[in-house]
Amino acid sequence: MSTRQAMPQSESYNRAKIRNNIVTAFIEYKGKVLLLRRSQKVKTMKGKWAGVSGYIEAYERPLVRALKEIEEETGLTNKSVRVLREGSTLEAPDNMRPDIITWVVHPFYVRTTNSTVILDWEHDQYKWVNPKEVENYDTVPKLKEALDRVYPGIPNNFDEK
Repeated sequence: MSTRQAMPQSESYNRAKIRNNIVTAFIEYKGKVLLLRRSQKVKTMKGKWAGVSGYIEAYERPLVRALKEIEEETGLTNKSVRVLREGSTLEAPDNMRPDIITWVVHPFYVRTTNSTVILDWEHDQYKWVNPKEVENYDTVPKLKEALDRVYPGIPNNFDEK
């Protein structure tokens, strides 16, 4: 009868590294960006301020997911938003499990002419804020950095759609 002994392994070796691809869309209305506070009903980042965000499904284009999430989370349709910029991806370690989970953020910047927001269950509050004030909020990891990837150089012609 042979017995097998487990080989010692480090804790980090046993843990799978998870990379979650998500979109984060920043919606602008008359120079201010929309921040949404994540509700207590979501799985992660409860109570944190964020842009519109969601998981990218397998084989889905990030822009397609961003537009779906904008409509689901705010009620703003594709007809009421205009995509101005797609930024380069940004990696953000999870605030609770940084050694295991990394969020790969695909940022977008869109403009709307409609400030009426209808929140879904994922959020319990929203605010239109000056982009320079985002860093003053308790946000999801690296939200300001994601905004910086898409915000600089956006023209201030708010009447254009």
